[in-house]
Amino acid sequence: MAVELLGVAGLPEIRPGDDLAALILAAARLDAGSIVAVAQKIVSKAEGAVVDLRSVEPSARAAGWARRWKKDPRLIELVLRESRRIVKMERGVIISQTLHGFVTANAGVDWSNTGGEHLATILPRDPDASARRLKQTLGCGAVIITDTFGRPWRQGLVNVAIGVAGLEPLEDLRGQRDRNGRPLQSTLLAVADELAAAAGLIMRKTAGAPVVVIRGWDWKPAEGSAGALIRPPDQDLFR
Repeated sequence: MAVELLGVAGLPEIRPGDDLAALILAAARLDAGSIVAVAQKIVSKAEGAVVDLRSVEPSARAAGWARRWKKDPRLIELVLRESRRIVKMERGVIISQTLHGFVTANAGVDWSNTGGEHLATILPRDPDASARRLKQTLGCGAVIITDTFGRPWRQGLVNVAIGVAGLEPLEDLRGQRDRNGRPLQSTLLAVADELAAAAGLIMRKTAGAPVVVIRGWDWKPAEGSAGALIRPPDQDLFR
């Protein structure tokens, strides 16, 4: 099997209200078999999920934490607002569960490549719905909205899927047999995350390629949802 990753060049700086699907269609050649990976940042921008930090009034909690760790208190306040639950606040790092259920640093709030000194992006309110809208307009096989997450136990950041439409995000091999005939008992592959990570090789923040077309992957169409990738609390040993 050969998988092809094609970065989409020529996209302009995305601004609130832009027709993101139309801009992608003008810059990329797509077909019904294409999987399109789209960086969360441009989805958030197009949907207006952008906050002017000058409009944010920090709470006492945000101000105290920011003062202790030399952070912008408005940014800390925004992180707290975008969090359903704070998992840990330690050594200047905030790990929280977002309103969507993702566990990540800073609730997905991002200050880089936002198009303005005082602007920060937040995650789309419903990334799966965003993926479905893009898929319908693009006429492609599937859409994955990606974001960059850190990982327990390992250094470095990796792109993961936070929105999925058109494919099953998990491939369940449990009950099948390996090449030696042994039954597989716990092999549940995060296919959408693997595709997102592959696209991340092209999407580097300095590359200016926030959309990647993936071709050649053998997959079956399905409705899909990134929610399936969130480990249930009763199976999570770290909550």
